Amino acid sequence: MENIRFALLCAVGVICFFLYQAWQTDYAPTQAEATADSADATAGDYRQDDDVPDLASAPDAGDEAGTSDGDRGAASDDASAPGQVVGDAMAQGQRVHVVTDKFDLVIDTRGGDLRQVQLRGVPVSSDRPDTNLRLINDSLPNFFIAQSGLVGDSADAPDHNTTYRSEKNEYKLADGEDTLRVPLTWTNDTGHEVTKVYTFHRDSYRIGLSHEVRNRSGEPWTLSQYVRFWRTPHEITGDVPFAQAFFGVGWYERKDEGSYSYRNESHGELAENPVQLTQEGGWIAMIQHYFIGAAIPPPDAKARFFARPKDVSGAQGGFASGFIGTKESIAADASAEFETTLFVGPKLQDQLDAVAPGLGLTVDYGWLTVLAKPIFWVLEHLHALVGNWGVAIILLTFLIKLCFYKLSETQFRAMARMRKFAPRMQQLKEQYGDDRQKLQSKMMELYKKEGFNPLAGCWPMLVQMPVFISLYWVLRESVELRHAPFMLWIQDLSAPDPYYILPVVFGVTMFLQQRLTTNVTMDPMQQRIMQIMPVGLAVFFAFFPAGLVLYWCTNNLLSIGQQWYIYRKLDAEGLGHKAANS
Repeated sequence: MENIRFALLCAVGVICFFLYQAWQTDYAPTQAEATADSADATAGDYRQDDDVPDLASAPDAGDEAGTSDGDRGAASDDASAPGQVVGDAMAQGQRVHVVTDKFDLVIDTRGGDLRQVQLRGVPVSSDRPDTNLRLINDSLPNFFIAQSGLVGDSADAPDHNTTYRSEKNEYKLADGEDTLRVPLTWTNDTGHEVTKVYTFHRDSYRIGLSHEVRNRSGEPWTLSQYVRFWRTPHEITGDVPFAQAFFGVGWYERKDEGSYSYRNESHGELAENPVQLTQEGGWIAMIQHYFIGAAIPPPDAKARFFARPKDVSGAQGGFASGFIGTKESIAADASAEFETTLFVGPKLQDQLDAVAPGLGLTVDYGWLTVLAKPIFWVLEHLHALVGNWGVAIILLTFLIKLCFYKLSETQFRAMARMRKFAPRMQQLKEQYGDDRQKLQSKMMELYKKEGFNPLAGCWPMLVQMPVFISLYWVLRESVELRHAPFMLWIQDLSAPDPYYILPVVFGVTMFLQQRLTTNVTMDPMQQRIMQIMPVGLAVFFAFFPAGLVLYWCTNNLLSIGQQWYIYRKLDAEGLGHKAANS
């Protein structure tokens, strides 16, 4: 009876956990507070608000570093209508088409901005497997662009409104080449020259961005580099019920002792908690569930990071994030290079930390990360062996059951002893049924006399709950499992079963497990609850990712086989069903 109660408590606990996740997403306070500038920042080393151009038709680099509310409003009033390119002059530049093994993208020579980025081989949805997902796009409703440039002490510097020149309209990564350079050039009458270069790498979503500067003006030229992502919160990749995916900004913040920590802020809370910090190292990123756009300055350079609301005309709720670098003076007849790194693509865990320290933390498994990461590691290696994520989940379930075999045997032995005590417990119920306190006291005396712990069989179930929740986070957060097919009707393990077959199988297997323990004494109310429980949980699991339900169905089937095998051993020892019924 104690095992039954514990099972009910575990089921209620799981339901409460997922309801809490839904509440946490929609209503809970945010984790981050507004961050002040570092104490060691020198005001003269960084671009202030009035150092950066502020044009109504396009976002600027300076207002994120601390402009007034009035300036913010003025900077976002003018834009084009929904469905058109945002900004009255944005579409006037030359469009440069770039194709690599990972990207199909468009760079606009006006500003040298990333205007459209399709992720080749990454489907927009399971219903449209042949349509590439367009992560960056310069039209509403899913407006998302990456801008960059230089700002100087005067207006004589190429920013995101400057028109560059490109020698070609088409660039393609050739077979046998590992990198592709796309240069854009700018010059003026005073002798300033800038070559803005995007460098793309084979089999990688990392993009190198550099501004190669030559000063032939005869006077020193002081410049800073900036990068800014600007977007609307338009979800284009679907979501899992009961826990809305994170959509906002993440950054790697330096602490006083020199270490770093990952922090994030949802887009809806940036108005109250804008991000503003100056530090050496780190990065800042736009995060959209499985996908990320990250700006990573050189690790040994200080930069001012920012994130705040910035509406797009025709769509409210827009926000921007990025960084502004320190000033650097280029002497007359000298050259310099401003470098940074972008990462635009899916949060593939084998690439993120190789691009920048801590970038892999954007794959957020929550408070069970310590367990979820090893589970994903095992899953990934099993997938490398069998080539199917569904089969890998089944094999993972086998491994987990093997690890917990001794605990399960302890559980079933405890249940067998409970059945052996069932007639004596029934006698106590008949004798003290009207006095609950007396009944509990007598049962405890019986347990103590026989050396029996009624909760001994609960530990295997308790241990499996963190594994169950961790696997939920792995399926929900790992882009590697996004739209991963299993077989037959299951073509997306990260989405619910479209025909509810797996939830039904789960309910049936749970019912069969209960039938194997019917000798445990239960009152009529408990029996009714146990009869309803498989149906209720099957309905609840209908909204879970199919991969998670596949794990639990496999676990139930293995538990039934394991229970049958162990009961045969217990019968041979005189502790099983036969002994209980004799």
